[in-house]
Amino acid sequence: MNSLMIKTRHLLFNLSIIVIPWLSLLFIGKRSFKRYSFAGVIIIIFEIINHMYGHKRNWWKFYDKRKSFFKDELPFSIGPYMPLSMWLLKYSYGNFKKFILLNVIADGLFAFIIIDVLKKLKIIRLNRLNHFQFFIYLHYKAYLLYGVQYLFEKARKFS
Repeated sequence: MNSLMIKTRHLLFNLSIIVIPWLSLLFIGKRSFKRYSFAGVIIIIFEIINHMYGHKRNWWKFYDKRKSFFKDELPFSIGPYMPLSMWLLKYSYGNFKKFILLNVIADGLFAFIIIDVLKKLKIIRLNRLNHFQFFIYLHYKAYLLYGVQYLFEKARKFS
């Protein structure tokens, strides 16, 4: 597969993982958007820091040869993370077990299935992490997300 084809595929993939999740927020409702956006922003900031660390440690490799945080990891941070976090909070906040179960399903699908699809599409592959380690890398942030939302709700009640 030539490098121009890989670059084009990577660009189209990046655009889709940013645009599609954000468009889904048109259906979340104004009230839910306001309620869960603070936790969503915090998780994006935290995820960018995590991706920078993983980038530096070569935990994964992108097939597009020019290594760049901005074209490789950043689209994953700003694309699906905040919208998915907000949807998960909308449908499960207040029921911690349901929240964790939904996160286990989403993180498991990505770590064990979607990452292999992305490898076949020559977008990204795991390098220094196995699938289970990658799942833990994805999943532990769910507890932070829930905690941030919990503290945000507490602070809102006192104001």
